[in-house]
Amino acid sequence: MAIRRRVFLAAGAAIVAVAVGQLARFNLVSANEQVVNLYSARHYDTDNALYDGFTKKTGIKVNLVEAEADKLIERIKSEGANSPADVLITVDAGRLWRAQEAGLLRPVKSSVLESTIPENVREPQGHWFGFTRRARVIVYNKDQVKPAELSTYEGLTDPKWKGRIVMRSSDNIYNQSLTGSVLAQHGAQKTEEWARGLTANFARPPEGNDTAQIKAVAAGEGDLTLANTYYLIRLAKSEKPEDQEVAKRVGIVFPNQSDRGTHINISGGGVVKTAPNRAAAIQFLEYLASQEAQELFAAGNNEYPVVAGVKVDPVLSAYGTFKEDKLNAAIYGKNNAEALKIMDRAGWK
Repeated sequence: MAIRRRVFLAAGAAIVAVAVGQLARFNLVSANEQVVNLYSARHYDTDNALYDGFTKKTGIKVNLVEAEADKLIERIKSEGANSPADVLITVDAGRLWRAQEAGLLRPVKSSVLESTIPENVREPQGHWFGFTRRARVIVYNKDQVKPAELSTYEGLTDPKWKGRIVMRSSDNIYNQSLTGSVLAQHGAQKTEEWARGLTANFARPPEGNDTAQIKAVAAGEGDLTLANTYYLIRLAKSEKPEDQEVAKRVGIVFPNQSDRGTHINISGGGVVKTAPNRAAAIQFLEYLASQEAQELFAAGNNEYPVVAGVKVDPVLSAYGTFKEDKLNAAIYGKNNAEALKIMDRAGWK
């Protein structure tokens, strides 16, 4: 197994000071040793095999810094030109867009990435690339709802769902990106009407993460929610009988199959503008587009790979195939600020 230097960033001056000291040592390597310094919001055990595979293939060692996405972005900002970061990996196009807008990422020209990563899941200028997809689907209580009653995101504003929808808050980046995609489709006025209609049907004030919404639907606290697919797969694969029971009590519908397709989001990454090991960073991104890495990267969080022909997890694939919205992920990143304003005006807390 390859040896990696691993740092966890957390709150607190003492911890940050230790982290900075460790980061400073990233570049204290022998002249013959190649490294890539990876700042990642992912923290899955399967990623260890991913890093080992990259090192075995290229001889380049991976130095790993793990933290929440927003903390990593702020860390790179604070480190400035002296940042050791080569690659930023995070979830949601909205966060990647924020890093891009902050001037933290430098465009990459790579025939490997451009030929393997679909256009709709990569930033047009090469600032960042998606490596897995997740679908935001309607999750329903099988005892209370017939799947034939569901078809689109827009249909969730129907008064028949009043008091029957549980939802995550508007400060959640996944809901912001979904709203950004609706904004791209319908414009500001109709998107606000949609957000108001959806909010009017909430069974309770928004609270909790996607897992909490799915559990609430299974428990009958609401009949519907919106959630990323991987949250349900985690429950289905759980060793806890109560989680497995939750997964059995709910079903999913992929929205908008007769028009634009289901909204998808991504896990992805880009090369940091000040990367001291830029060539190694590009090699790492290209490796993530390989079939070997795609299977591992997607398996880490029960997501769909982005590269065609790569095997999908059998539990995930059992929920069926779907038509995805081909809107470029950069657009809902760009629409994020306006989407949040619309959600606020609509009363989506």
